[in-house]
Amino acid sequence: MKNKRFLSGNKLFFNLIIKPMKTALKTLVVASMILFIFCTNSPGGINNQAGNDIKDSAELIKKGEHLVTIMGCNDCHSPKRMGPNGPEVIPEKMLSGYPSDRPLPQFDTALAKRGIAQMNEDLTAAAGPWGISFAPNLTGDASGAGNWPLENFKIALKHGKAKGIESGRTLLPPMPWFNYVHLTDDEIEAIHAYLKSITRVPNIAPEPLLFEK
Repeated sequence: MKNKRFLSGNKLFFNLIIKPMKTALKTLVVASMILFIFCTNSPGGINNQAGNDIKDSAELIKKGEHLVTIMGCNDCHSPKRMGPNGPEVIPEKMLSGYPSDRPLPQFDTALAKRGIAQMNEDLTAAAGPWGISFAPNLTGDASGAGNWPLENFKIALKHGKAKGIESGRTLLPPMPWFNYVHLTDDEIEAIHAYLKSITRVPNIAPEPLLFEK
């Protein structure tokens, strides 16, 4: 009689305590697996590739900004106005090249043909034995080099070709492209990423005026 009561009690304990605990444990395991899968594949997940891409892009742009700064790209490609300490880059026109709405600069072409180089007041135009050249737009606008495909951008910097076209003319002074041939592909990609990220300024600089030979 006692054994029957003991067995009956065990069965009752199993049904009321153990069995529900096992069911709850299974449910918890399944729920944990679903949550793990969701987290690792969702846009905000733990192993989120998109998040890594965003981080990498920010780092790439920062690297590009550093390179553009130390390479002196603003010296010639950014319109400037006179400040208390000399010419200052106009922020809203940064790296947009010689302004298309500005009159053409006046140079002494006789001196230029004799090999004496000259530059205008904000260094966005230059004259020399080659003729008169104008700094082009580098921003990501449709009129700027930042809008070019990366491959064309590489050709411009590493091969010194205008508009990044292999069969095009050689870039004119004062563009020191012969120094940039040593840039790595990663560095060029960073510069390209930075130029795409800055304010897009619509501006088509004048075509160069070449002297007859």
